Amino acid sequence: MRQHPRTSRPALLHALGTGAGLLALMAAAPLAAQDGAATGTGTIEEPQGEAPSDLPPPLGREVDLLDPASELDPPPGPEFNEAGERQIAFASDILSYDADAEIVTAEGNVVLRSGERSVRADSVSWSRRTGVIVASGNVRFVDDNGNQLFADQVELTDEFEAGALENLLLALRQGGRLAANRGIGETDGTISLEQAAYSACAVVSPDGCPKEPSWRITAERVIYDPADSQVRFRGAYLELFGARLLPLPGLAIRTDGGAVSGFLVPDLRISESNGVEVSGSYYIRFDDNKDLTVSGYVFTEAPPMVSAQWRHLTDKGAYQITGYATHSRRLTAAGSNESFDSEARGYVFANGTFQFTPEWSLTSSIRLASDRTFLRRYDISRDDRLRSMVELERIDRNSYFSLAGWATQTLRLNQDQGQVPIALPVLDYRLKLDDPVLGGNVLLQANTLAITRDIGQDTQRAFAKAQWDLRRVTGMGQVVTVTGMLRGDVYHSDQNDLTQTVSYRGDTGWQARGVALGAIDVQWPFVGELFGGTQVFTPRVQLVATPPIRNLAIPNEDARAIDLEDSNLFALNRFPGYDRVEDGARVTYGFDWELRRPGWEIKTTLGQSYRLDADREIFPDGTGLSERVSDIVGRTELRFRDFVKFTHRFRLDKDNLAVRRNELDATVGSSKTYMEVGYLRLNRDITTVEDLQDREELRAAARVSIANYWSVFGSGVFNLTNRDEDPTLSSDGFQPIRTRLGVAYQDDCLEMGLTWRRDYVSAGDAERGDTFQLYFSLKNLGFR
Repeated sequence: MRQHPRTSRPALLHALGTGAGLLALMAAAPLAAQDGAATGTGTIEEPQGEAPSDLPPPLGREVDLLDPASELDPPPGPEFNEAGERQIAFASDILSYDADAEIVTAEGNVVLRSGERSVRADSVSWSRRTGVIVASGNVRFVDDNGNQLFADQVELTDEFEAGALENLLLALRQGGRLAANRGIGETDGTISLEQAAYSACAVVSPDGCPKEPSWRITAERVIYDPADSQVRFRGAYLELFGARLLPLPGLAIRTDGGAVSGFLVPDLRISESNGVEVSGSYYIRFDDNKDLTVSGYVFTEAPPMVSAQWRHLTDKGAYQITGYATHSRRLTAAGSNESFDSEARGYVFANGTFQFTPEWSLTSSIRLASDRTFLRRYDISRDDRLRSMVELERIDRNSYFSLAGWATQTLRLNQDQGQVPIALPVLDYRLKLDDPVLGGNVLLQANTLAITRDIGQDTQRAFAKAQWDLRRVTGMGQVVTVTGMLRGDVYHSDQNDLTQTVSYRGDTGWQARGVALGAIDVQWPFVGELFGGTQVFTPRVQLVATPPIRNLAIPNEDARAIDLEDSNLFALNRFPGYDRVEDGARVTYGFDWELRRPGWEIKTTLGQSYRLDADREIFPDGTGLSERVSDIVGRTELRFRDFVKFTHRFRLDKDNLAVRRNELDATVGSSKTYMEVGYLRLNRDITTVEDLQDREELRAAARVSIANYWSVFGSGVFNLTNRDEDPTLSSDGFQPIRTRLGVAYQDDCLEMGLTWRRDYVSAGDAERGDTFQLYFSLKNLGFR
């Protein structure tokens, strides 16, 4: 055997052509190396792999999945030459030739590269007699998709594809490992594996210790097809914590992270209304941009149900359509337990967004249910109203246009659908002038709205508005904002007497009004050091003046839920919509204070307003705005790193400092162990307006992590309102609405748990009672 002297890896040889070109290169190499070469005879030892086994191999083989290419590797070049033949770049430490056996051998850091494909190995040999190329020792083969195949020995075809393999591990680019005792590359480019195992779980814990996968899939045969990026299993079973659970016929996964058609894992649930529920789904992938999921539900206490979801991504946007259908009994009258009818029932939900140009877009959402208890009966949604909308928008640098329509279906048993409005059309246009006027910015707005009801008041509205804002910072640091606004409104309404709240009705027929507003707002921030951090104290004073406005002559459709809060304390109009405008003159004063130090952040807002006149009949008593001096409102926020988040909002009665609004939201803990508390009390004593009833509510949730992956959790919603606060309720001051408890397991590749939930309020045939749900999700497998 003639041996090439050891050379440095930069001395690269590049072969042109198909695999035959590589063979020719390796055959010619001894001739190029004869000068000064040592002579002698010898043999090449075959690498010794593990003994074959009929059992699926372990998935914990240690490999470097992120091994970068060396700077000494051959640079990637064109994959094919002008003749359409594959080009392969080649490098190694030693190149030798056994003349007796006619075997060319490359040893030491051998690298073969063609386009995105590459092979690394300890040695590569080519037999001129048989034409077989064998890569041996720590072989790593990377395909066009970035998936990495590790093996003790790989035979390469003339097309630079893997042939026979031994003791192999396939590391998919999107996560997951596929191990097998043996495999073979077919002529069509696929790789067939025998006695294989697959899992997307990590085999090493975060601290570097070996870790058994939570789940794996074992199969008698696995076919890996790099062309369509799929792995198909034959005779597959799911193993969970080492126990074989269920067969998975026809299972296939994509190596590029995409989805594959097939059955999804069933769900199990037990509820008071439907008994035992078993649901299963079949996923159909039509293309990369559209799919369909068809599901079936079987109940012991109700007829079966079917559902389907269609999703489609187009070149202009995306949309989805979901539907449920069954034929079952439903409660026909609220409060009745006997009157049931068997009829078709269902629910449709469709939404989508389309971007036609950078400026124009269309957004829509449609939600329709056959009856008011279907969604809650089958635990699809707990919404008490379904909103449908469509909106055409145009947005550019200086203007905004919107043409929309809104419709709502009520699911409340005691509400008349005929009283629920339909808003169509709703048009809004805003234009910001490019050039300042008197140094300030000018915003023009036009708006129209038409509201119709089957049984109730109909209202149409149109207005035009111009607003001028000038913002300046003085030499002493005050931030001064001056605002002027003019608006003209035209309304038409009929059947006003059908609106129950008198202050919402307005006068029948055509009505018009003009609105003028002037305001000046001054903020003066002071910055200093405190407690090792930086504090900012910002006093603020605002003066707003408006001539008398014909408010009560105008119907009120969008400005009903008025309440003084920290969020609207300094608003030019403290009503939430356009139909009511706060008139007269008022002075609002308060301050913001903020402290920041490492890890800590505290913010506080406090304020009040004083009205120059006391005639405010548009504000109901109890809103905090009905008298000359308003109530006191504030907000405090506290945050410590990501461990503590605390927000408190309040309103204090100006006369006796009684708490009229008390709202608390707090979260304490880490992402694994935490507690959340939410509390709201509205003590406003408002009895004349239907939208402003008193309420008291408590929400709580907690999760406690156990060991590394287990946790227990619970939550509850409680109505604390009593009959004195709301005469329409039968609560004695403590009424659970819904509670939940559960235990869960979650690691990097598996999520499962058991949940118990209890509902304390019946809604027709959606009965109060217990619901149990068992679920598990295999991550990185493409289905739940």
